Amino acid sequence: MKTRHAAVLSRRRNSRSVLTAPFASRTHEDNPSSYFMAVATACSAGIFLTSQTSKCDSKKSVAQKDNQNSITVSQVAKEDLDELDSSIDFDHLPIYTSEDVAKNNGEDGRPIWMSYGGIVYDVTEFVANHPGGSEKIMTAAGSAVEPFWYLYRQHYASDLPMRLMEHLVIGKLDDKDQELIDEQVAELEKEDPYAREPRRHADLRIHSDTPMNAETPAKWLNEHYLTPNALFYIRHHHPVPILTEAQLHDFRLKLDMRECKGDENVKPLSLSLDELKAMPSTTVTVTLQCSGNRRSGFNEHQRTSGTAWGQGAISTATFKGVRLADLLERAGLGNPIEAEKNGMKHVVFESLDGMMASIGIEKACNPFGDVIVAYEMNGEPLPRDHGFPLRVIVPGYAAVRNVKWVNNISVSREEAQGPWQRGLNYKTLPPGVTDASKVNLDQMPSMTEVSLFSGITSIGPLRIPKDVKEGDTVHCAVKGWSWAGGGRNIVRVDVTGDGGETWSTAELLEGSQQPFGRAWAWTFWKCKDVPAIVVKDKESGKLKAQIASKAVDLAFNVQPESCKHTWNVRGLGNNSWYWVDVPIDSRKKSYSN
Repeated sequence: MKTRHAAVLSRRRNSRSVLTAPFASRTHEDNPSSYFMAVATACSAGIFLTSQTSKCDSKKSVAQKDNQNSITVSQVAKEDLDELDSSIDFDHLPIYTSEDVAKNNGEDGRPIWMSYGGIVYDVTEFVANHPGGSEKIMTAAGSAVEPFWYLYRQHYASDLPMRLMEHLVIGKLDDKDQELIDEQVAELEKEDPYAREPRRHADLRIHSDTPMNAETPAKWLNEHYLTPNALFYIRHHHPVPILTEAQLHDFRLKLDMRECKGDENVKPLSLSLDELKAMPSTTVTVTLQCSGNRRSGFNEHQRTSGTAWGQGAISTATFKGVRLADLLERAGLGNPIEAEKNGMKHVVFESLDGMMASIGIEKACNPFGDVIVAYEMNGEPLPRDHGFPLRVIVPGYAAVRNVKWVNNISVSREEAQGPWQRGLNYKTLPPGVTDASKVNLDQMPSMTEVSLFSGITSIGPLRIPKDVKEGDTVHCAVKGWSWAGGGRNIVRVDVTGDGGETWSTAELLEGSQQPFGRAWAWTFWKCKDVPAIVVKDKESGKLKAQIASKAVDLAFNVQPESCKHTWNVRGLGNNSWYWVDVPIDSRKKSYSN
């Protein structure tokens, strides 16, 4: 049993060399997301009866593939395994069959069981807290987790899933049933859904590569006002869709007005890429930021669930496309105010990879809201990583609303279905709530317009006194970025080196002249001479200075000093002061964060 768990845990480690091969020759070219759909179909049909990623003593197992590429079990994973083995008596656990697991699928008040790694889990009480949403985890109810985790490989990038699951163990899976699962998964693994991922820039800071989640390094954030496409941060939930030439030729963007018109016989407006590009176009320069940017700061206070982003899940680009309002008008929406009065409150976007999200009709149709369906990014066709052939751009909103690979748009009475709109993924729970079953998620809004943020990218040059000691003052130059959602301009950035006792006002640079109320992009800033008090690090005893920034927006919102009172279990929206510890080393005169 320990060998099997070790193999399972080892798969959390990333294997960049294996899973980023671009344009590999694969089958299923008739459908850009056929593999994803095949996995989903197999799961929903109950083909996977139990749960083992692959047979651990098989030479074809993914774990052994990882090992062939020098992928080892992390120290944290080893500690988890030791804890699990010491806290659970595997030899005396009851044994269940795949039929036993299948019967407990949550229907008619029954518990919800799943299996993984030869172990059976009762996840009934956990479902509401699944970071991907209860809808997602329920697709595996009464069956195996492996095929899902094979697609959603972010489960392997952290020890958190196993930490959560170790408390839910109720038994072992019958070996014969496990062998069947091993065979089924081995068939599944013959075709890698991530085999045709795009090439990525070597400087990106990768958190996981299947799916790809990578942030722009701090040194590049202030290097260019428009982030180069290759260095633009990446946040994916699934493999990147790819279209053949034939599929691209046949691609259509559909705008569905059936619900709006109250007539199921109304045909959607269907536009080819050429027809879309023939419409009047516009450009908009927009900063996009993942809702979990700076989640790592929350983790320093209390652990959250999700990718531990630094400050680099943010980038800026100029997008070209067609105004969404023009498309909706051409599709027959009519007067949007009248449509809203008649109950049409949401515009829903659907993606080639199965994702759905929505925004309010008031934002979608606002002539000054600058929502577009884009086909270019920084003067080039949209890269695959960023939505080729089409993506929605919703300025001032959380990036998840800027749906990539969009192929269907509809007007609806209700917001989009699915975990990205209605689940826990993008809902900010109160700081005292760690159990989502204690709140009504349906009554909580999903993230749309975002708050106020800043970051520090470089510090230097530093002026350090000779024989510097604790309590002395050093002086330094500081550079960074700031951005507010909702089009609110940045009106000031303050920088402190003494914990907020005194402040230096930064000079606002690029982005500071955006139209009032339509400041969709970030503002760069610099502060030439910030005094900072030298302190001792409590752990190392070495000397350091602590620099922090806070921004002020057009509504005179100010970033809070600490994230303690805004902490939430999903780690969303950390907009506290941005703190940087600067080592005081007379040999170094500048630091890149």
